Amino acid sequence: MATPTFPGRLHQAQPYALGLFRIVFGLLFLCHGAASLFGVLGGMNGTTVETGVWPGWYAAVIQLVAGALVLLGLGTRIAAFLASGSMAYAYFSVHQPESLFPLQNGGEASVMFCWAFLLLVFTGPGALALDGLFGARGAEREGGGTRAQKTAVTA
Repeated sequence: MATPTFPGRLHQAQPYALGLFRIVFGLLFLCHGAASLFGVLGGMNGTTVETGVWPGWYAAVIQLVAGALVLLGLGTRIAAFLASGSMAYAYFSVHQPESLFPLQNGGEASVMFCWAFLLLVFTGPGALALDGLFGARGAEREGGGTRAQKTAVTA
């Protein structure tokens, strides 16, 4: 039996790398929300966003909830879509009016979160996600088999 090539090994590790990517970005997003809502983790100089104030409080709630869902890999694509949209809104409403380029207007974090979450919308959660656990059980009950039993079609 031939040993896998380096690209082959990278391909085998891809779901785990994507899962780690999802966990890290979900945790960071959750921390941003917790910092804004509860004044923890050094965010907002120990102060919090006033409850119900548009858009700050709503953005913080989205960060906390969507970050937790993405971290756990539960409803990943929907949570990532919501998170990506909220960061696009933050960039274009807060940062972009100051300057077009993120490095000039302080919007790097918004842009990176936006694109990272948009990537997860299209790729899915990767390995170690609750989506896979619940999705596999649902498919077995419906007679569709598990994800591993289905054959992938590649070009």
